[in-house]
Amino acid sequence: MNIATQPALQLRDIHLPAAPAFWPPAPGWWVVAALLVLLIGGAAFFGWRRHRVRARERRGMRTLVALEAGFRADRTPERLASISALLRQIALARFPRRQVASLTGSAWLRFLDASGGDGRFVDGPGRVLLGVPYQRALPTDLDVDALMTLIRAWVRINLGRTA
Repeated sequence: MNIATQPALQLRDIHLPAAPAFWPPAPGWWVVAALLVLLIGGAAFFGWRRHRVRARERRGMRTLVALEAGFRADRTPERLASISALLRQIALARFPRRQVASLTGSAWLRFLDASGGDGRFVDGPGRVLLGVPYQRALPTDLDVDALMTLIRAWVRINLGRTA
């Protein structure tokens, strides 16, 4: 067989397959997308919840600061009673109503100690809250700074927890 007499070979170039389609993605990408949506949703939920807790804490602390300023300017039992009422409002929002609503007197102080007072309401400066609604004047030896530090600490502890 002579090469010159042989007809021209019909050779074709190598054709590459078409590029894979962009859509629909492979199953692995669906799993990655689902995990990404769950991760973003979880982060958004916990961020929103944390924002709510912080906003509640800021509102409570602003109220306490305003009441404290009024109490420092005019040291009357009525002013201190309004601070005590704020403590009760926070306790009612934080704990079950049946546990808090009926507490009065030394039972209320024991509750405050158990929920963040560390014994300083029953045996410390917080004891003055026991008779506030019934007093005409506050004790002269009242340590206002220690009392307000105790109340601020209790409010911060109980507003920082989720309700």
